[in-house]
Amino acid sequence: MDEQTKQTTKRMEDYFRHQLMVQCDISVYIDLAQAITKFLLWMQSNGYTKQTIKQYKRILNRFLSFIKTLSVSWDEIFTAKTLESFKKTTVASNAPVIVKLARYLFSQKTLRHSIERKQQPLPEEFQHYLLYRQKALQNPLRRIMQIQRVLSAFHDYLKMHKIDLSSIRIEHIDTFLSEFNEPYAPGTRRIYRSCLRGFLTYLYQQRGILHKDLAPLVVGAPLFAQPKPPKFLRPHEVKQLFNSLKLSSAKDLRNYAMVHLAYYLGLRPAEISLITFDDISFRKSELAVKSRKNTQPVTLPLPEKTLKAIVTYIVGARPKSNHRKLFLTLCAPFRPVSANIVGYDITGCIRQAGLSATAYWLRHTYAQTLLETGASIYEIKEMLGHDSIETSQKYLHIHTKLMRKVLFDEEL
Repeated sequence: MDEQTKQTTKRMEDYFRHQLMVQCDISVYIDLAQAITKFLLWMQSNGYTKQTIKQYKRILNRFLSFIKTLSVSWDEIFTAKTLESFKKTTVASNAPVIVKLARYLFSQKTLRHSIERKQQPLPEEFQHYLLYRQKALQNPLRRIMQIQRVLSAFHDYLKMHKIDLSSIRIEHIDTFLSEFNEPYAPGTRRIYRSCLRGFLTYLYQQRGILHKDLAPLVVGAPLFAQPKPPKFLRPHEVKQLFNSLKLSSAKDLRNYAMVHLAYYLGLRPAEISLITFDDISFRKSELAVKSRKNTQPVTLPLPEKTLKAIVTYIVGARPKSNHRKLFLTLCAPFRPVSANIVGYDITGCIRQAGLSATAYWLRHTYAQTLLETGASIYEIKEMLGHDSIETSQKYLHIHTKLMRKVLFDEEL
């Protein structure tokens, strides 16, 4: 074979190799686009807010465009190396969205592995603060994890911009939070701002690293951007929900009891998941709610319907177990259900009834019912376990029975 023939053959091989790579790249791109669509539909069916889904969609489309510029296989998309490369093209707080997509695909068995994120050790001041929150203030693990997430991102930001801890200014914090909080819903943003405020106060008061208390300067959206009033179900929708509830399986009976507790007592999913047999007085028809968001326990009367729903679940569906928690998983090994399971299952019941609502709407409906039956705002605060009267006052905006009757000729 002469030299010219060799060169011609090589050019042809390179051409076909390139065409094959292009076809593979297109195939990977299409697969990723379909995976993102399925993930967003899963989020919708599991009660994520429209705002959160919209934010995720924007970030995932950005990731899709990024992958289009690479020549990678399906498994190479979801690696720490690819994630690090993507983080260089966008804000760091977008990365957790990609990790969640990978976890979803792994759970659906369409991915052989999830993304393993390497936890970089934090500097001494950061570690001391986490220990302070954990040991001295005895914060729960969930809160510690939230603080650690913020501090890790904050440390990365300071390191990237070569900012010393003692030289932090409010402009740095504002820039960091605007980037870090971008993918999150307003409620989550408030939590993360609070985490950072606590750290700044610690650096100023406990360690003397900061010469000015920057915590009061860390604020959220302007006060004129008032939150929308809580959403609730109308009476005919409540009837529609309860008429749709089935009682044919163990899961149905468990859901039936949980929906009753959410609607008739206004309990949060987390509060429902923590109920034990010791909290229930069958003789007095009372429920002691000990683990409340505001740490103030309360004893609530159990309506007859709710008590019957609980007994029906215990007798007909609850697995035999030594656990004192009321609600257990359906399959062995039987364990107490998590707050997420409670929320998902209640939301699932609502969606099966043909209603576009979530588990928290039942809590809001309970508050609306209390208001319409003449309960004071202070009584509502105690019954719902709110931290402050301001939280309860949101429900004043939805006391609309008379307004609807006048404006819409609608009976509630």
